[in-house]
Amino acid sequence: MQFMLVFKETTAEVARRDDPAAAPAYWGAWQAYMGAMYGSGSVVSGNALQAPRTATQVRMAGDKRHVQDGPFADTHEHLGGYVILETASLEDALKWAARAPCASAGSVEVRPVLPPPATA
Repeated sequence: MQFMLVFKETTAEVARRDDPAAAPAYWGAWQAYMGAMYGSGSVVSGNALQAPRTATQVRMAGDKRHVQDGPFADTHEHLGGYVILETASLEDALKWAARAPCASAGSVEVRPVLPPPATA
């Protein structure tokens, strides 16, 4: 079964990326985690994302497009990245999610991947 792990970080966690004192521990934890996951052979694909300040939001109201820079101000968690895993069970995917560095300060959403529709 394939599952997407969506890593959500708090604003404080995201700020650690650029803090010279905190960045080595932040990136070291993620490199160790991702290295273990890739080493297990269960990663199908995935990417880290740049900081939320680089995001652009798009909403449609009828035919009118509304574009807003960055995440919404009332957002408490930011999308930091994602991976697609091939695991034997949901429980295996949940175990990987629990090991993510952001699981203790933010959260990890685990969602089954919807298979493509069968073609006739």
